[in-house]
Amino acid sequence: MCWHSGNDSVRTNNNSKRSSIMSKRNYELTPCDYGFKVEAWDRYGKYVCVYEKTVGDASKFIVDYWDKADERKKADELMHKAILNCIELDKKSGILTRNRDNLD
Repeated sequence: MCWHSGNDSVRTNNNSKRSSIMSKRNYELTPCDYGFKVEAWDRYGKYVCVYEKTVGDASKFIVDYWDKADERKKADELMHKAILNCIELDKKSGILTRNRDNLD
């Protein structure tokens, strides 16, 4: 059972719940044996789940997670670009041509 939650979600249409809510900041705090299970989503829809001992620690984690959304997005985009560049280099060198699953 969720103890507390909050979000900035916006409905965009009447289709399924997954497609009808834009990715916005959201969180859920659930009491557990350790303290609180903290689930948070940033403005890009990226999800994290951690456990904190107090509501204060949970609140601080959520705010910090939201504040660093742009940094995570930039890091993810850089990683994506690096992976695409590695794939292109592998194709050019012929590494990805012999096996159907490309795991040469």
